[in-house]
Amino acid sequence: QAKATTHPNWDMGAKITLDSATMMNKGLEVIEAHYLFGASYDDIDIVIHPQSIVHSMVETQDTSCIAQLGWADMRLPLVYSVAWPHRLKMPYKPLDLTEIGSLTFTKPDVEKYPCIGLAYEAGRAGGTMTAVLNAANEAANEMFREDVGLGFLDIPKLIEGAMESHKEDLKVDNVNLDDILSCDIWARQHVEAAAKTLKSKMYL
Repeated sequence: QAKATTHPNWDMGAKITLDSATMMNKGLEVIEAHYLFGASYDDIDIVIHPQSIVHSMVETQDTSCIAQLGWADMRLPLVYSVAWPHRLKMPYKPLDLTEIGSLTFTKPDVEKYPCIGLAYEAGRAGGTMTAVLNAANEAANEMFREDVGLGFLDIPKLIEGAMESHKEDLKVDNVNLDDILSCDIWARQHVEAAAKTLKSKMYL
C-alpha cells in the first residue's frame, strides 16, 4: 500500500498518486483530451516516461511533434491555469536538459495496467459510462487507501464490475447533470457492495 501511494517524481497527494500507480490518471487524461481537444480516442496515445519531464506531445499533420516540457512540479500547471492565457515570471529553477541527460519512452503494458483499457472503453461508450468509471475509481481508490482489506488488483476489478453492471442502464443521448450525479452515487454504492463480497470471499 505504501509503495502504491508514493511517486518517485511527483508530490500529488495520495489519491492521484494511487491513480498514477494504477495508470488510471492517464486513462482519465485520455478522456479529458478527447473532450477538451475533440480528438478521437484512436488518435490519443499513452506513453510511459520515467523522467516525468515531457508532459504532453501533439503530432501535427506533417508528423512533426510539439512537446511541453518542464520539471515535475505541480506549481507550474497550477500557475498556468490561473494566469492563462498569459505566462507569469516565476522564481523556479529553469529546466536544464543537460542535467537530465536522457529522456526515455515506452509503451504501457495494458495487461499489467487494466485501468487504461477500462478508461478507453468508458470513453468510447460515452454518455454516463465515464461518470461510472470515475466514481467507481474514486470509491475503490479510497477504500484501498483506508486499508480495509482490498488488494491493489481489486481496484480495476471493482471498476470493471461497475461498468459491466451499468451497460444495461447506459445513457448516451441528452445526458444531464442529474443523470451524472445519479450514476456517481450508484457506482460508489456498487463498488462498496462488491468490495464487501470480495472481502467475504477472502475469509472463506
